[in-house]
Amino acid sequence: MIIAPSILSADFGNLQKAIEEIHHTKWLHIDVMDGHFVPNLTIGPVVVKGLRKYTTQILDTHLMIADPLKFAKQFVEAGSDQITFHYEAVEDAKQVIRELKELEIKVGVSIKPKTDVSVIKELIPLVDQVLVMSVEPGFGGQQFLESSLEKIKELNMLKKTQNKNLLIAVDGGINDKTGKLCKEAGADVLIAGSYIFKSDSPKERIQSLQ
Repeated sequence: MIIAPSILSADFGNLQKAIEEIHHTKWLHIDVMDGHFVPNLTIGPVVVKGLRKYTTQILDTHLMIADPLKFAKQFVEAGSDQITFHYEAVEDAKQVIRELKELEIKVGVSIKPKTDVSVIKELIPLVDQVLVMSVEPGFGGQQFLESSLEKIKELNMLKKTQNKNLLIAVDGGINDKTGKLCKEAGADVLIAGSYIFKSDSPKERIQSLQ
């Protein structure tokens, strides 16, 4: 199981310290929001560039924005190792995947809670990761939606026949209990923010997920 702490829930007044607390994880998840596709604003490429100086972790950048291709190159140049865009934000997902692949990065596609897995079925052979949002994107600290488990199971079945290297990631309301349910359903990556960073010991919280 890959654990990806979400920097959205960290102390932005001391991101270097936050990274030091979770440096032993393989990934660091970065949520980018534009105030249009989701009702919140977060960070831009300049913050990713700053993070890159302090960590060798895989920077897993989740673009919750209306025009992912407009800004993807800037995030890659800043240090992002993989880019995940939202299926709901684009008109031609295959074209977006092709153009992101040209940046020589790993590419993921994400779906909101109300979006069915069936709409991305033909994209599964083309991407490295599918990110299931288990809360409505926009804000951290929300409660896990149980309906996400069926999506994970469905993706796991499709993975076996269409893309054995696919990673199934889950983001939203992840803790030691919901994380276990996600693993049992077939998840490969758990993205957790509040559970890790809003605690006295981020390291212990990560260990509980691992």
